[in-house]
Amino acid sequence: MAQSKKRKFDWRILLLLPVPILWGWLAHDGYLQKLENLLIDLRFRLRGDMEAPVRVFYVDLDTRGIQRIGERPWDRARFAEAAQLLIEKGGAKSVGFDFVFSELAHSELVNREQAAAGNTALARLSRKYPQIVFAAQYTGGEARTQHGTRKFPLLRLGFENRERNDIPELPSHPIISPTRSATIGLIDIDYDFQDDQVPRWAPLFAEASLTTFWHIGLQLACIELGVPPGSIRRAGDYVEIFNPDGGQVVRRIPVTERQLLEINWFSEWDNQTYNPRSSLADVLIASEWLKSENADERRQAEDYFQRFAGATVLIGPVDPLLQDLAPTPFDGDPVPKVGGHGNLIKTIISQLYLQHTPVWVMWTSVIALSLMVTGLALVGGARSLLAKLLALIVVAAYAIVCVHQFSENHLILPMAGPLGAAFSTGFIAILWQLLQEEKQKGRIKSMFGTYLAPELVNRMVESKEDPQLGGHEEVITAYFSDIQSFSTFSELMPASQLVELMNEYLTACTDIVQEERGTLDKYIGDAVVAIYGAPLPVPDHAFRACTATIRVQKGIEELRKKWRSEGNKWPPIVHHLRARLGLNTGSAIIGNMGSRSRFSYTMMGDNVNLAARMESGAKSLGVYTMITEATKVEAEKHGGEKIAFRFLDKIVVKGRTLPVPVYEVVGFRDEITQATVDCLGLHAQAVERYLAQDWDGAIQLFTKSAALELYQPSKAHFIESNPSLIMIERCHKMKDHPPGANWDGVFTMKEK
Repeated sequence: MAQSKKRKFDWRILLLLPVPILWGWLAHDGYLQKLENLLIDLRFRLRGDMEAPVRVFYVDLDTRGIQRIGERPWDRARFAEAAQLLIEKGGAKSVGFDFVFSELAHSELVNREQAAAGNTALARLSRKYPQIVFAAQYTGGEARTQHGTRKFPLLRLGFENRERNDIPELPSHPIISPTRSATIGLIDIDYDFQDDQVPRWAPLFAEASLTTFWHIGLQLACIELGVPPGSIRRAGDYVEIFNPDGGQVVRRIPVTERQLLEINWFSEWDNQTYNPRSSLADVLIASEWLKSENADERRQAEDYFQRFAGATVLIGPVDPLLQDLAPTPFDGDPVPKVGGHGNLIKTIISQLYLQHTPVWVMWTSVIALSLMVTGLALVGGARSLLAKLLALIVVAAYAIVCVHQFSENHLILPMAGPLGAAFSTGFIAILWQLLQEEKQKGRIKSMFGTYLAPELVNRMVESKEDPQLGGHEEVITAYFSDIQSFSTFSELMPASQLVELMNEYLTACTDIVQEERGTLDKYIGDAVVAIYGAPLPVPDHAFRACTATIRVQKGIEELRKKWRSEGNKWPPIVHHLRARLGLNTGSAIIGNMGSRSRFSYTMMGDNVNLAARMESGAKSLGVYTMITEATKVEAEKHGGEKIAFRFLDKIVVKGRTLPVPVYEVVGFRDEITQATVDCLGLHAQAVERYLAQDWDGAIQLFTKSAALELYQPSKAHFIESNPSLIMIERCHKMKDHPPGANWDGVFTMKEK
């Protein structure tokens, strides 16, 4: 039983390993974090908005609100009024301010008594309602005050000594005083953790010399969970919200870098269903209507405040002039940052914490995905397209898994490194494979080019179509060549030496044929058969075929010199090897011919047979290259004047009834000797006398031209005759047996 051939491992994959390793290193060291953040944002948008188990209501300090409370410094008594109504009339669970009521916000031009009264109103309210959370901040990690530079004590930056840590910018006196303190919540965001403009990471606490300051999201979450604000403690890699009465932990919050919590965004800012909003101006207007003598206005005010029942209310700046804006995963354009605190509260209450995988998952994903994609990309042959589609499917599947895990489990799988590595290695592998296929295609062309014409091979490859049986009619020039007395060569030489000789001879002849844009049809023993003008059109095919015959005869002369220089390696007959060539131009059937299992690109038809007769009949007329008049006429249309032709005879070849004028291709006019020119002139005159049946005059002229013929009879050189001598012999026969008055000059050949 035959064993199936196992597919070998493609070791080229290992050569591409530096690419995924580079991507893994870039991802590990944070160079891809911006790209990873963009992919995280994309996952938020694909996941879509989702509902949270807490109702966060935003009261906007917008343009209308600013108009109601006046320009800075804002009248803080109006904020106290709004917060009190939201709790007492609206039934809000808590109210948080997203701006600091600090002393730094006061101008020297403001009425100090009015300012003090506003602060007192806020202080009184804070002691009455601890569920009102006032903001404190380090201003994004650093704020310059009259006391110097204030830095956020981030543990990841080494701020471990709380006694040396700065305190944040706090609400002014008497909101905060040595004896009485309001509920304080930090509003800082750590933008530097991942070099991003989106508020992703909130530091949940800051340890300072006096106390621990908790984030506003934590403080408001405590109130939402029914425990007093500040019921928070650190517990290793967690921050816990607990019930002071029984010590029960109500929320255990995982933190990164011992301090940071990543915000899980629940919706875009303008989603009024999940982010209900109202202007501070409307709150203040409703406050005025509560005091109105108009019953309808009072009822409308009562109804208005009902919308805040049970909600966590965040009052924050939204006016663009206040410059408290930033993009979010859902919002490409900057939106109010107060939304970040609302989503932080939702994250804590829902416990839908974003989770990141260990670093080994990233490395495993990078290497595994790269190996899979690269391995598929390198598959060639008939399965190449399917393999590359599978590679895309593998990449798409990983991306889908990442999106699904994020949507369902809030798990952030690494995408930038694995996908970057997969696409890079896959692209390089495809380029590599293309180069390999081009190399293989070139190899196939080269191999098949030894059997077929290179132009035919190229056309077959480029057309991407399988060759089919069939042919079409085309005007071409058929080329035939054959070695004189080849059977004698076979007798005098061993097979191995004969093969060596033939390979050298056929190589030289074939190279010249193809250089002149001829298509090799076939070899028949020592014979070379070629097509000029197909499969690709060659307008001057007849001229090129004639040129090829001249070059082939010269090439054979060079081979004879070479063989003679090799001494006794070859028998004497090789030193005088000669070939006869025949051409004919006309219509022929060109195409793939043979059986369905095996066929060849070839030519057939009467004109092809006539070309073969030109090659075989050349011996009868004493020449080595003979062509039909059709070839001569067609060649003269494309530069044939450069070639010297000699009219030989008007003959009827065996198997045909119509006469054909035939010519010898003598050589290029600028290369033939003066003796040959004179010979051609005398021969032409002799032919005229011959056709006029002036046998004696013809014999006299043929005798003169015979003395000038290039090829003289020689047994040593294996030359039997030449055109002039053959015509002298024919003239004697005609003289003895006159053809008659109606003779048309046609000579019928008895042999092929």
